[in-house]
Amino acid sequence: QGQLVESGGGLVQAGDSLRLSCAASGIALTNFNMGWFRQAPGKEREFVAGIDWSGDITYYGDSVRGRYSISRDDSKNTLYLQMSSLESEDTAVYYCVAHRLTPVRETDGKYDYWGQGTQVTVSS
Repeated sequence: QGQLVESGGGLVQAGDSLRLSCAASGIALTNFNMGWFRQAPGKEREFVAGIDWSGDITYYGDSVRGRYSISRDDSKNTLYLQMSSLESEDTAVYYCVAHRLTPVRETDGKYDYWGQGTQVTVSS
């Protein structure tokens, strides 16, 4: 059974950078489209970024475009999210997702695998 485990979250100051990782076990990420979602307390889940199985196509939510960068290293079976110019509004639990057949974008999508989430807190 496949598993995704996020890491790299923490408490940072506004304007700082942070890199999240999502390590997979039991599955080969090279076969999957990947993405990141986030959810803040009292708010709906929000799409953050996605990357196709080849790594050639990346796309972002409007609120993070230009500040975040998604990448993958299939040799390490790991997905990354580089976050810069962090704002207090970026505070949320961040989840990574893997899905075989379709791109990861829809917040209500029925995806193959979800991680347990990692907390990112940005203080202003």
